[in-house]
Amino acid sequence: MARNWLKDLFVGFLRARHLNRHFRRLLLLDSLTQTGVSREVPASLSQVLIQAAKQTPDELLRELESHPDGITDNQAEEIRVRVGNNEIGHEKPLPWWLHLWLAYRNPFNLLLSLLAGVSALTGDDTGALIIGFMVLFSTLLRFWQEMKANKAADALKAMVSNTATVLRRDISTEAAPIFAQYYGVHLQTKTNPPQEIPLKDLVPGDIVLLSAGDMIPADCRLLAAKDLFISQAAMTGESLPVEKYASLKTADQTNPLDLDNIVFMGTNVVSGSATACVIHTGDRTYFGALAQRVTATDHAPTSFQIGVNKVSWLLIRFMMVMAPIVLLLNGFTKGNWTEALLFALSVAVGLTPEMLPMIVTSTLAKGAVILSRKKVIVKRLDAIQNFGAMNVLCTDKTGTLTQDKIILARHVDAFGQESDEVLEHAYLNSYYQTGLKNLLDVAVLEHAEVHQELNPTHNFHKVDEIPFDFNRRRMSVVVSEHGESDRLITKGAVEEILEICTHVQHGAAVELLTPERLAELRTVTRDLNSDGLRVVAVAAKDLPSMRKAYGVADESGLTLIGYIAFLDPPKETTAPALAALAEHGVSVKVLTGDNELVTAKVCADVGLEILGGRVILGGDIERMDDSELSRLVETANVFAKLTPAHKDRVVRLLKARGHVVGFMGDGINDAPALRTADIGISVDTAVDIAKEAADIILLEKSLMVLEEGVLEGRRTFANMLKYIKMTASSNFGNVFSVLIASAFLPFLPLLPLQILTQNLLYDISQTTIPFDNVDAEQIKKPQQWNPADIGRFMIFFGPISSIFDILTFAFLWFVLGATTPAQQSLFQSGWFIEGLLTQTLIVHMIRTAKIPFIQSIAALPLLVMTAVIVAFGIFLPLGPLADTFGMQPLPLIYFAFLPFVILSYVLLTQAMKGFYIRRFGWQ
Repeated sequence: MARNWLKDLFVGFLRARHLNRHFRRLLLLDSLTQTGVSREVPASLSQVLIQAAKQTPDELLRELESHPDGITDNQAEEIRVRVGNNEIGHEKPLPWWLHLWLAYRNPFNLLLSLLAGVSALTGDDTGALIIGFMVLFSTLLRFWQEMKANKAADALKAMVSNTATVLRRDISTEAAPIFAQYYGVHLQTKTNPPQEIPLKDLVPGDIVLLSAGDMIPADCRLLAAKDLFISQAAMTGESLPVEKYASLKTADQTNPLDLDNIVFMGTNVVSGSATACVIHTGDRTYFGALAQRVTATDHAPTSFQIGVNKVSWLLIRFMMVMAPIVLLLNGFTKGNWTEALLFALSVAVGLTPEMLPMIVTSTLAKGAVILSRKKVIVKRLDAIQNFGAMNVLCTDKTGTLTQDKIILARHVDAFGQESDEVLEHAYLNSYYQTGLKNLLDVAVLEHAEVHQELNPTHNFHKVDEIPFDFNRRRMSVVVSEHGESDRLITKGAVEEILEICTHVQHGAAVELLTPERLAELRTVTRDLNSDGLRVVAVAAKDLPSMRKAYGVADESGLTLIGYIAFLDPPKETTAPALAALAEHGVSVKVLTGDNELVTAKVCADVGLEILGGRVILGGDIERMDDSELSRLVETANVFAKLTPAHKDRVVRLLKARGHVVGFMGDGINDAPALRTADIGISVDTAVDIAKEAADIILLEKSLMVLEEGVLEGRRTFANMLKYIKMTASSNFGNVFSVLIASAFLPFLPLLPLQILTQNLLYDISQTTIPFDNVDAEQIKKPQQWNPADIGRFMIFFGPISSIFDILTFAFLWFVLGATTPAQQSLFQSGWFIEGLLTQTLIVHMIRTAKIPFIQSIAALPLLVMTAVIVAFGIFLPLGPLADTFGMQPLPLIYFAFLPFVILSYVLLTQAMKGFYIRRFGWQ
């Protein structure tokens, strides 16, 4: 990923926005890899971590005044007051003065400030005042819009914020020893159940419980760990997860990242489970020390940001070339160099699109708020444009095409006969596992009658657990019944279970699992899959009760007990949602780890045609090189039995083919693809790592909700594009008019004060663009940023206004006789009104491909603002302020001529628009 924000145009805008905390952490850690920032941290921090790793758990807990059952809420509050919230420095809200400075500091405001200074030095105090007001207006409006956006974003992100699972003691637990020692009173104590608290509320001494999918919330020392694998890729660059232990395996480590029993903020649990004690939080963490070495969190700029930056600097360069030409032209033809300089400065101000950052900010913020009402939470505002540009959506099957309401439909033996024994084994496995409990486990545990019959709390106790991972695709628990021999119970994907089975239970007998028998068993699972049932195999074996710890190597020589089969009914809204997405130019591709038969059945139920009649399997992907797979992903739309690496590879190749790819997922296995996609989409019920990797969070896992979000993203993009097109074409046309007038008139076509006033009124008229309507036809297809289209649009539409400017010049010169410097105020008043009206009305012409005011009407705020600015512009030369601005009332014949000019301008622009649409289309 590229690591370069738009340092010029958007630096203040992007820094002022507080992205989701851990998402920013991921970006920052990733940026360390790309930018070559040193990973060294203060030696004191390294020594503290090494010392914590070498201490015994009791020593560490005693030093932190903690307890194996956690600290109390009162203790936590006292510690938080002392050390602060668990937040990195760059995540904290900016002070208002810094935010105000960042709102001011963009190339346009800096340029205008320079021009204001030059105006003041040359004696044009009024011009300097107006330019200063424009800068103040732009800065304060942007500051206010961003403050609102930040508050809205904070409120939205609070809806999907991550939490940590902690142990907190009851206060009576803490007080019990004191009362017993000094008062002889024995208080009733209890261990509170684990609770979820916001990550920012964690403090040193907290005891946290970790399982697969969790983000590590702070720097922690492991107290207990079972098959714990941590992804430290962003921190160390290692692509493979590293195993962590409760004890220090190598005592002479000098690099904290190599410590076996320390886990770090910003990394995540790939598999396994653990109990850990928080050592450091916030800026005191290893991550916090690294963060202080990076001045900003970088993120790859979107194509829209790059395009806007190019157009912005194009206009600035255009202005920097034209202003000197205007200066020289007027200086040589009029002979008054001071006046020519002021006029050139005013032209430079007029050509500066100083409202662009504010328009972009307010449009994105408004889009995010509207999306939130549609149950779509935007974590990164700049992702809205990609949301609208998305033309391929890759999604999992479960919960998207289906209801995500798993029902345990059948529990059968290996030969398809109903079996309670299978259900009992599955129940014990789900009951005792401490890792990531999915909806399949929940469906099993809902069978309360099994719990009553087995009474696991009395009859069984757990010996050990072998957690799930996506390579093995299975998990095991070891239980002992009444202290007798241990029983290893394993459940998981059918093929992966069959690989470790040597026998099969057939009624009361146990038979050898021969190839012939294996083929027979696969027929049973194939029939279940064909009915749309997701099949999980259950196997077991007895072990002598001589050990306390078991590992993956023990998952061998098992006996297949049978299968549990689950039904996840398709959603009723899926078929219309797929049709709506297709109608709006978004093709859906299903990427699932599930069985191909189940996937095909669900696709058939929701009306999703499998292109080519073939489901592409993970094994097929493994055998293909990138060139072959790239061609396949273009035509295929259903992929099954995929690993996380397969999903990531499919998304990457789709992007390489020029698609804007969205990926929707909620599991640990979806995180790589979520990061690779142009737009990562997850849900608020997803695991931590999936939510952190996503740009968009859905409050409801539904394609219908997603489709509404896509359309709103396109509306937001369309409104931003209106201002950019209008500004580029209007400025381009104004340059022609100024050059022609400067070359032939014996006086200035407009006074510097008049140009500045006209520009200020025009800027004010555009502040309501973010609230405008967008035609349904304009959002029907994905919208992608195309800088070449902006340049072409500018060339086609810019000179149109110059035609009518020249026509107005001719009318003022030949009809009204404004030919001498003594009559220049008449000329200037006439062009001031005509120029302001054509500039203000252009937005209504380019905001739609239809006929404005007839087939497509702008939103009320834009209509009202246009009317106010037009009325004020006409009134200014006629009112009491006319002398102040160097203007004079115009004769009635001018107001008879003005409607003709405006109507002709509208008609010619509409005709050009029709030609342009037929030739190049309309975006």
